[in-house]
Amino acid sequence: MEERFKELVASKGLDAVQTEVKDMDWESTFHLRHLPESNISEIPDLIDEYRKVMKDFALRLEKLAEQLLDLLCENLGLEKGYLKKAFYGSRGPTFGTKVANYPPCPNPELVKGLRPHTDAGGIILLFQDDKVSGLQLLKDGQWVDVPPMRHSIVVNIGDQLEVITNGKYKSVEHRVIAQTDGTRMSIASFYNPGSDAVIYPAPELLEKEAEEKNQLYPKFVFEDYMKLYAKLKFQAKEPRFEAFKASNFGPIATV
Repeated sequence: MEERFKELVASKGLDAVQTEVKDMDWESTFHLRHLPESNISEIPDLIDEYRKVMKDFALRLEKLAEQLLDLLCENLGLEKGYLKKAFYGSRGPTFGTKVANYPPCPNPELVKGLRPHTDAGGIILLFQDDKVSGLQLLKDGQWVDVPPMRHSIVVNIGDQLEVITNGKYKSVEHRVIAQTDGTRMSIASFYNPGSDAVIYPAPELLEKEAEEKNQLYPKFVFEDYMKLYAKLKFQAKEPRFEAFKASNFGPIATV
């Protein structure tokens, strides 16, 4: 992967750019799928010990994600297990891991490690580098550093939870700043709805907020949202939500 990344940088001339690069990221990645079926045995060039440790890591993170979802239910006044059920679809949730490497970058002011975006899915558990920084999130219009912390996991909220909670929880815009010194590693695990799960605001939350909040989030199939997200990942999330408001599902009625 390191060699392939060097070849890509050379072919695109990224190591000698003079203007800001807006269509690429300074990262090298591979992806693992855990649910509904694992593909870790199919990924080449991984030693058996790595596969074993990653399987165990994924099982523990799956449990952690479900515990966190139940805590969100408690905070929202929803029945325990509501969010897990909302994610389930016909085959259960989708769960995968993105392993990313951010090598030293000669022009970090012109090339982002990862461009600003919100995550499309549900709840994201990030095990980040404990020495090299780079992750930032947008808070009140300002970019805020998320410092490296040893033995800790950063919890992030994705677009699906914003919709289901009717905006009580917001997906968080974030980015990675490339560094001139040090290689940053990160392992981000995404606990997402099943591909055929139908996503919509929890009716109980709509009922509670009907008088104080007129905005309705859309109703859609998660797989359809992901197809749109693939085209518009690095754009604002609001147009993605608006695109589904005119769909055949229509608004969600309160109960």
